Amino acid sequence: DLLWSDPDKDVQGWGENDRGVSFTFGADVVSKFLNRHDLDLICRAHQVVEDGYEFFAKRQLVTLFSAPNYCGEFDNAGGMMSVDETLMCSFQILKPSEKKAKYQY
Repeated sequence: DLLWSDPDKDVQGWGENDRGVSFTFGADVVSKFLNRHDLDLICRAHQVVEDGYEFFAKRQLVTLFSAPNYCGEFDNAGGMMSVDETLMCSFQILKPSEKKAKYQY
């Protein structure tokens, strides 16, 4: 359930999620998962982050959210991550559009 759960800097282990979906987890859970599966990074989504991407757990986990201005309710940027042949990650930011009036008089 690691990909649907949300990271939380104030949690150690697993905790309840305020969104009512799945759980929250701490940096310790990320480190254990990466060590157990011999991985360097977890890339996840399904959570709005303000700048399009956000690192957690000493850059061992990144949350990507590619929809800027999500549902017209958030003033968030969108983010895309590219991984090159040397496994170097780079990010592109999609800035939210200017808010326009629905009707102009």
